[in-house]
Amino acid sequence: MLDLAPERPEARPSRAPEAPPLLVRALRGEPVERPPVWFMRQAGRSLPEYRALRRGRSLMELATTPELAAEVTLQPVRRHGVDAAILFSDIVVPLAAVGVDVEIQPGVGPVIGTPFRTAADVRRLRPFEPDHDLPELGEAVRLACAQLDVPLIGFAGGPFTLASYLVEGGPSKSQARTKALMLGRPDLFRVLLDRLAAIAAASLRAQVRAGAAAVQVFESWIGFLSRSQYERHVAPPERALFDDLAGLGVPRVLFGVGTGHLLEAMAGAGPDALGLDWRTPLAEARRRLGPGIALQGNLDPAALLAPWPAVRAEAAALLSDAPRTGYIFNLGHGVLPETAPDVPGRLVELVRRHALEVVA
Repeated sequence: MLDLAPERPEARPSRAPEAPPLLVRALRGEPVERPPVWFMRQAGRSLPEYRALRRGRSLMELATTPELAAEVTLQPVRRHGVDAAILFSDIVVPLAAVGVDVEIQPGVGPVIGTPFRTAADVRRLRPFEPDHDLPELGEAVRLACAQLDVPLIGFAGGPFTLASYLVEGGPSKSQARTKALMLGRPDLFRVLLDRLAAIAAASLRAQVRAGAAAVQVFESWIGFLSRSQYERHVAPPERALFDDLAGLGVPRVLFGVGTGHLLEAMAGAGPDALGLDWRTPLAEARRRLGPGIALQGNLDPAALLAPWPAVRAEAAALLSDAPRTGYIFNLGHGVLPETAPDVPGRLVELVRRHALEVVA
């Protein structure tokens, strides 16, 4: 009998799902073939191509023009071959988007036109709605991700660091006004931090929706606090921030400067990884925190200004101290503007060669 049944299409082998990027696996504490490497402040400052693009433009203009922000984000990936990009922006950009009078002054940093000192000041800090207030943020992430073959890291300022700029009116070497408000008006300070944590969470959610594969919260100034001050005044809103991000499904990093005395308290806020500055040895951090949280860091940025043999020795010593899993090679703070443009790329190659030598 003639079989008139339609021919069945030839079975095609199913494609195995792509493995998560190296950075994401390391941040999750999963086994990796080598440590991923990227650098804070890798986008800009030390790169001649960035300086050419910056000429005649303000940092705020670059950060809020999607095509320009995406281009600066891509520049260090092209030049250095790093394992991740980080969005080019500034932590105060969302504040400007909600009406805060802020200017990023060259050589100074963010300067607030009318500092926050009273309850009336705090009340004027409204919620951040990224799609309405700053659609350029998501567009910059989308443009960059469309051209990247490595993951993009989104970022935001932590609530204490943002509060510091608002209260002090600009960068501070003592955080005196900020701590005075924190201690003298803890209720008002908590409202301020809660609002700033919500702004950071909204910004990070928008970046992840647009394609960011990980996020980092920069709490640059929390090292000025004692552990009890951090636990009482800052940890609760910071924990709320990380809880808010938990459902995004991407690794969350918390970074601060001068925070060796705060590591356990910071880990308790709920991040998946802690960024370390150069003051805390990696082995000590792993001993104190255990294997349940990834570590990122922590080469002294000043080392990159030394002759290459010294850079190589410092990096090799750091890698020897680093844990085998749950580790991302980075600096202990941002790339300094004086850094020779070729040095970060040479460091990337050194980290990769080190991994091959360990395996061999």
